[in-house]
Amino acid sequence: QVQLVESGGGLVQAGGSLRLSCAASGIFLKVNTMGWYRQAPGKQRELVADITSGGSTGYADSVKGRFTISRDNAKSTVYLQMNNLKPEDTAVYYCNANIFWAGSSDYWGQGTQVTVSS
Repeated sequence: QVQLVESGGGLVQAGGSLRLSCAASGIFLKVNTMGWYRQAPGKQRELVADITSGGSTGYADSVKGRFTISRDNAKSTVYLQMNNLKPEDTAVYYCNANIFWAGSSDYWGQGTQVTVSS
């Protein structure tokens, strides 16, 4: 059974920083692309950033230059460093990972709340 466990959300003032972490645990052969999504109240879930197992990254336009995604393959962990946070970044952030065992499947974390006050 694969699990993604997130940590690092919280309340921060505009302009502040937070770092999210997400660790994959369980039995698997390889963790492929990992990413962070977010969902604000009344809105659809959207991709924030993702990173391949080789380290190639992609970002939503709204976070470019402010957020940095990274990963530690030895720990099967992905991070999201969020700087210069804005009130519009307020959302539940979800970790996602494509994990290979008998086949490839997508897994989701439980979500962590990020609230940015103005």
